[in-house]
Amino acid sequence: MYSSSLADAPAIRAPRHAPVAHVVRGGVVEGIHYGSAAVLGADGEVRFQLGDIEAAFYPRSALKPVQAVAMVRAGLPLDGDLLSLAAASHSGEERHLAGTRRILEQAGVAEDDLRNVPDLPYGPAVRDAWIRENRPPSRLAQNCSGKHAAMLYTCLLNGWPLESYLDPAHPLQTAIAETVEDLTGQRVAQVTVDGCGAPLFAVSLHGLARAAARITTAAPGTPEARVAHAMREHAEMASGTGRDVAALMRAVPGLLAKDGFEGVQVAALPSGSAIAVKIADGANRARIPVAAAALARAGVDPELLTGFAGEPMLGGGRPVGSVRPVPALDPSVVATAV
Repeated sequence: MYSSSLADAPAIRAPRHAPVAHVVRGGVVEGIHYGSAAVLGADGEVRFQLGDIEAAFYPRSALKPVQAVAMVRAGLPLDGDLLSLAAASHSGEERHLAGTRRILEQAGVAEDDLRNVPDLPYGPAVRDAWIRENRPPSRLAQNCSGKHAAMLYTCLLNGWPLESYLDPAHPLQTAIAETVEDLTGQRVAQVTVDGCGAPLFAVSLHGLARAAARITTAAPGTPEARVAHAMREHAEMASGTGRDVAALMRAVPGLLAKDGFEGVQVAALPSGSAIAVKIADGANRARIPVAAAALARAGVDPELLTGFAGEPMLGGGRPVGSVRPVPALDPSVVATAV
């Protein structure tokens, strides 16, 4: 289905984004979100594209399933909820903190060995509770702590240094970069540092969708299939209570989905159909409605996606509009005259 040879790294340029969503209030387009969207068919071919799906960009946390695959390939023995947590952007709920502690305990290391940045929990309700209780930021509460704990565990199993595990030249990060290139099918264009402190690899939106498809179509028992199964079965462990990405996986049978900061969303079905979305201005409010429209383009029954139309625009406390995918992406949306 997919070629084993690697394509050249995507071009580093200002992406040629296109309108992907309209902010409609009272029948008037009040704002426009630009971005790009890729839809792959089960054969791996691009079935629909909008904007620029070949420019280099940073997938942010949408790359975490790929990072988790790399660690499982390197011997990480986690499964189930803890493997899902290794691929998580978690909300900082007690189950997430307890799960990260379990990974650290299995590895025989301490919270002080983590090198992610201390932070308050990502989930708004959990964060508010921490603030009310005057609890300080911590590495455990930061939304990438499960991934970092898994990185430490992987290093210990392979005899790799712990203190420098975030160095791009570290054997762990080299193994992750190789897996990124393998699953996306292209060379990495650039390496920088993600918000949590871990190396972040620039690929194309097309490549990100291809990686998700590779993970969902892998044979049972492979590292890819283990990661996909863990995230599907423990969707809230990879995100949190009330998070839209978990709800999306619950609503669409077999779907693997992962969000990322700056308006990134990737999702793939067991058939190999996949989508990847980038909202140019990073607006979260446009991410899910655009992704839902892309999934419909990928063949998902629109009835399964009715709960993902996005948050309403309010006026005086009542709905007076919405964020809608542009008609080019969702033909069922009637263009609004301005």
